[in-house]
Amino acid sequence: MLKLSIRDQRALVGEAELTAAIRDGVPALQLAQAGEERYADSQGWLNVDEWAGEEILANIERIASHIRETCDAFVLIGVGGSNNAARAVIEALADGSGPEIVYAGNTLSANAMNRMLKKLEGKHFAIDCIAKNFETLEPGASFRVLRRELAARYSPEEAASRIICTGTYGSSLEELCKTEGYTFVPFPTNVGGRYTAMTYVGLLPMAVAGIDIRALVRGASDMETALHTGAPEDNLALRYAVLRNLYYQRGYKLELLASFEPQFRWFYKWWVQLFAESEGKDGKGLFPVTAEFSEELHAVGQYIQDGAPLMFETFLDVEARQDSLVVMPDGKADYFDYLNGKDFYDINKAAFSATVTAHSEKLPCLIFDVPALDAYNFGQLFYFFQFACYISGSLLGIDPFNQPGVEAYKGWMFKALGK
Repeated sequence: MLKLSIRDQRALVGEAELTAAIRDGVPALQLAQAGEERYADSQGWLNVDEWAGEEILANIERIASHIRETCDAFVLIGVGGSNNAARAVIEALADGSGPEIVYAGNTLSANAMNRMLKKLEGKHFAIDCIAKNFETLEPGASFRVLRRELAARYSPEEAASRIICTGTYGSSLEELCKTEGYTFVPFPTNVGGRYTAMTYVGLLPMAVAGIDIRALVRGASDMETALHTGAPEDNLALRYAVLRNLYYQRGYKLELLASFEPQFRWFYKWWVQLFAESEGKDGKGLFPVTAEFSEELHAVGQYIQDGAPLMFETFLDVEARQDSLVVMPDGKADYFDYLNGKDFYDINKAAFSATVTAHSEKLPCLIFDVPALDAYNFGQLFYFFQFACYISGSLLGIDPFNQPGVEAYKGWMFKALGK
């Protein structure tokens, strides 16, 4: 199970203040645990089993097995919440035994689109168009391009058999599936895009890539149980949400999520969307940013250490040793003999510990101990941050499930395109 520790050498938030703030936050926790009627159309993720129960998992595995047997590549068409969770896990854990996962529907760049099509040359492929609202431009445009690509390679029947659509019942996307004979699976109407990791949206692409989705769901379910039971003062999500808001009240405007494991690279994008889209409204909210250490210690590390005090840091520290690589001497005078016999795992841990020590002299540092980097713990992380985001948004006084600002640019864009 995840654990949270605080490193703040200046004691910005004292234990008494934190205890009082947690006590004041208990009503928000209880509302999140029960679910609120006003958010009923956005809380299908609260109960993991609702959209990741046995029947759904079995159907996902059946579809994924067929794709793995008949395809060299699988194209995930989706933008934002429609691809971030799946990509986070696939890019971190997939072993390459399944079809190559290709991403589309997340850009309007002609260059990026042509590079994507280049990856499909000479390959048998299938596509999954994921769109809760089938008016979003990026997936809609990519879907059209890829349908034409399939039509150029296969008979109408074969092309149709290679198209899956993940959409809402009654949508124009479902009607298109009925007309053309595409496979249709439901995008939950009661789950917003950025909360869809444990639904068809996230789980089907993961299963195609060979991820153990049952372990992922088990991790999320165990985290659900942990966060819905026990004493409020021991609730990890409440503690994290309270700390975020206390730092925000102290004038910190950014939260920096960092790790010394590059496998979290795409998880960062999921996390950024979750908190930016959930809390950035009504002129409020921490701005979520990320850094991939140790590389970016040689870039933004300078600002973190000596720049304006804008941020606090949240670290993901993986406890289990995944791999081993020992540095051996080669008889050359390179002056790195102090590394002889040391494992890169231990070197990386030393860099992490030193960074936390140095940074915590300047700003608050939160550390989440992640037991291992595997499907089970990704499931835990998804559920934990979603639940914590709900509480944090409630404490901030905003609706954590809508995203009115996302719509602002669309009117101007559609006008420019003649829609």
